[in-house]
Amino acid sequence: MKLKVNDQIMVIAGKDKGKTGKIIRINHKTNKVTVEKINLRVKHIKKGNDRVGEKITVEAPLSASNVMIVDPKSGKPTRIRYQKLSTGKKERISVKSGTSLDGVTQSNTKTTKKSK
Repeated sequence: MKLKVNDQIMVIAGKDKGKTGKIIRINHKTNKVTVEKINLRVKHIKKGNDRVGEKITVEAPLSASNVMIVDPKSGKPTRIRYQKLSTGKKERISVKSGTSLDGVTQSNTKTTKKSK
């Protein structure tokens, strides 16, 4: 999964289509993400000996296929590609604008030249 916690995303399918939010939790096993203030559900808490019954609102997980990361320049949803840095690390790049999604400068890109 190319998404990370604290990424700004936009919902592209479902009842919350068009809404944006920040990822607060990722479940890699089930390929689901939980986004703050999106896909809200009401959970009923039963009363007990020391507490009263109540209804609370919680964020339910969404399928990762129903969200796209938001481009930092244009504010529109975009795909993600990877670029290798000169340090050997991979960096996430926005396909639409070419800007980094990880906050690393793009000038450190690795140029691969074959020498014989």
